[in-house]
Amino acid sequence: MTTRAASPEIPSVEPLLTEVIATLALAAHAYLDDEDGKQPDRSSAEIAIDVAAAAFERVKERLKPEERLGILQVLTETRMTFVRKRGT
Repeated sequence: MTTRAASPEIPSVEPLLTEVIATLALAAHAYLDDEDGKQPDRSSAEIAIDVAAAAFERVKERLKPEERLGILQVLTETRMTFVRKRGT
């Protein structure tokens, strides 16, 4: 008789990707920050936004409607910030 040690349950991918998307959106805002005379890193912000958007597109159908709406709002606001900062 063999016994297996209890293995931890593997979390579902949706909460993990939601956290990644939120982290990337926050990072994009940080890259765009131009306070204290810093130069924004638009290239890094654009990469963070693109990866967050790709992750959202991949997982959006598996999210609850309220989660989907919340992430969509964050991504839209992040994109708008990028466009505003790009014009300056």
